[in-house]
Amino acid sequence: MTPPAGDLGLRERKKRARTDAIVDAAQRLVLERGLDAVTVEGIAEAAQISPRTFFNYFESKDDAVLGQGSFELSAETREAFAAGGPTGRLVADLEVLVRSLLSAFAGPGKHQGEQVMEILQLEPRLLGRHFAWFERHKTQVVALFERRHEAAPLPADPEMCAMVVFVVTRAAMDDWARTGHEGDVGDHVPHVVAQLAAVLTS
Repeated sequence: MTPPAGDLGLRERKKRARTDAIVDAAQRLVLERGLDAVTVEGIAEAAQISPRTFFNYFESKDDAVLGQGSFELSAETREAFAAGGPTGRLVADLEVLVRSLLSAFAGPGKHQGEQVMEILQLEPRLLGRHFAWFERHKTQVVALFERRHEAAPLPADPEMCAMVVFVVTRAAMDDWARTGHEGDVGDHVPHVVAQLAAVLTS
């Protein structure tokens, strides 16, 4: 039985609140003590959760510091997109895919994003973790486009299409941040897509 939409919204808000608490704790501890002196157990204690719960949100302390959570598209979303849906129009389906990604992973807020930049200057070795995280998720999205191409030929190669997804995802998060994180981040996707289309057709 599918939970009511209101319950899903409340669950998502609670998930994001806990994610923010973990990232805040991780960044604060690293800025105070340095990366090597911080442990998952210490972050969990500061965020008032168990170490086991920590790993429901992040794969490592490095990912928590960078605000890089694991996101997983639902099987329903993956299968519908790979089959050429849900609407059959690539741009519209891209918007659905990006909204799903944003729902699973909203990314760090403005304050956290600023602290990420400060931490990267202090701990440049974290850059490798950031690039590895991006490549891992990009590979997953490329594979999804490869499957869709078999059902409905794409206008560009799967890797290029995947890059568009990540550009729109990041731009929507930036647009959301400029509004002070008001409302739902997914609501910014159509505006970003329209801007991108305007640039490419001007």
